[in-house]
Amino acid sequence: MIVKDELLSDWCARALHVEAAVGGVVLGLGAAIRLINIAIFARGHVLLEGDVGVGKTLLLRAFARAIGGAFSRIEGTVDLLPADLLYYTYIGEDGRPHVDPGPLVRDAERLSILFFNEINRARPQVHSVLLRVMAERSVSAFNREFRFPHLTVFADRNRVEKEETFEISSAAKDRFMMEIPIEAPGGESDQLALMFDPAYHDMEALLGRVPEALVDFRTLGEIGAMIQRAVRAGEALRRYALRLWHTIAHPSEHGIRIDGVDTAALIVAGASPRGMSLAMRAARVNAWLAGRDYVEPGDVHAVLFETVAHRIFFDPVYELRRASIVRELFALAAARVPAP
Repeated sequence: MIVKDELLSDWCARALHVEAAVGGVVLGLGAAIRLINIAIFARGHVLLEGDVGVGKTLLLRAFARAIGGAFSRIEGTVDLLPADLLYYTYIGEDGRPHVDPGPLVRDAERLSILFFNEINRARPQVHSVLLRVMAERSVSAFNREFRFPHLTVFADRNRVEKEETFEISSAAKDRFMMEIPIEAPGGESDQLALMFDPAYHDMEALLGRVPEALVDFRTLGEIGAMIQRAVRAGEALRRYALRLWHTIAHPSEHGIRIDGVDTAALIVAGASPRGMSLAMRAARVNAWLAGRDYVEPGDVHAVLFETVAHRIFFDPVYELRRASIVRELFALAAARVPAP
């Protein structure tokens, strides 16, 4: 046990080093960097929510470089086919057709981060292939099975353009541990640096400043499992998390009132047991990064919104106001349930 504790302590230092290295080249996204780091060590996939040009690709490539392994990117388009993830065909210089591995299977077991950009531009048939990869970390192609034991999937949704897009199903959303907002830096100094400092105009040069393989991506699964075993959640904390789950899923029954909202009719479906389980996995990693072997209420709140909010489905009449309502719902639930 002492050896494992020492190992976890060493890995915690490395994980924090990863955060610092990524934060050194990606400005103004400290909260997102911490959440992504939590997802990686909790072994969960991530939806990214943000506008174009806010640094999502740089952010993920920096993480891929810091944890080692291969990075692959897929562009969601309306004509993308499931097979396009697995292979692509072309006519070679010899005039004959050729088949090469696609972005999923090209690196196979070396693939550590897959970025599916604008996933809602791709058809549901493509989503189904991605779901299997996320759930089973495997896929069949070329008459064999390819496995991705170290893979974390990140997907971005285009939230501005609605033409030729396909909404992600509830089942697909539930496969993502987190939905993390990626916003443009709000600080004036960061904005000025991004506008005028040439250092931030060359992505490849920026990535070169991130040390390679600060952690061994091939052992993330083992370390992640060790964190879950080592970081404990006491009985009071468990009851607290359970009450939060019930309060968010049934707000009217717990006395929550929101102006202009019938809270009795607000929630069509609350977070699934899998969703709450993933939230607690993330909370354990947050505690570990803070140097503790036990979960506090603050660890739960550090990850609760990002792990649970996208799993809650509102009555359609409230969907257009979702962004403001869901924030208020979580704040009121946190105030309603006393922390141990």
